[in-house]
Amino acid sequence: MITAIREVRRAKGMTLDDVARACVPPTTAQTIGRLETGTRTVSVAWLNRIAAALGVQAADLVTLPDRADIAVAALLDPSGAHAPRQPATIVPPSAAPEHVAVSVQAGVGEYRAGDQIWCARIAPDRFASALNRDVLVPRPAGRFLFGRLIGREGPEPAGGGGKLHLLPLGPGSRQQVVADPAWIATAVTLVRSL
Repeated sequence: MITAIREVRRAKGMTLDDVARACVPPTTAQTIGRLETGTRTVSVAWLNRIAAALGVQAADLVTLPDRADIAVAALLDPSGAHAPRQPATIVPPSAAPEHVAVSVQAGVGEYRAGDQIWCARIAPDRFASALNRDVLVPRPAGRFLFGRLIGREGPEPAGGGGKLHLLPLGPGSRQQVVADPAWIATAVTLVRSL
């Protein structure tokens, strides 16, 4: 694994000692230096500690050498396909620790059989940010509900998610209400083969 700890630390204007003291629990500047240079193996636990100290996601500290950016060959708009004026690339999607997926087995709503829906798990204090988005909601006994979050009742500061009002996909579906789920996952990426 190749890390970008040094680059991110410098971009944040932090010294080795700043990062070491910001780690929970604190560590030494020498340890951070060894992790940056690769003289000490970076475990997932260390990556998470350093990311928290730097105020970034752990994924921001990892460079994946086998994942190449994809060159943009054309830009598509209503007037057709055009060559870009400047070279451009697109970074392929990569999974993050908070991601879960929904595999579509049969077409429902705007989703087709074979689609993969990548969802990002969010805590109850962020449920309001998912309004009018498709979400996956855990239910008791290992069941789930997937649909559009159309309403929410209840206070966030209490730690609970309150009552969530969801409209399942498909014609004729009736609104469902789920009380205080521990988390929900907002649909963020659709992967579809053509």
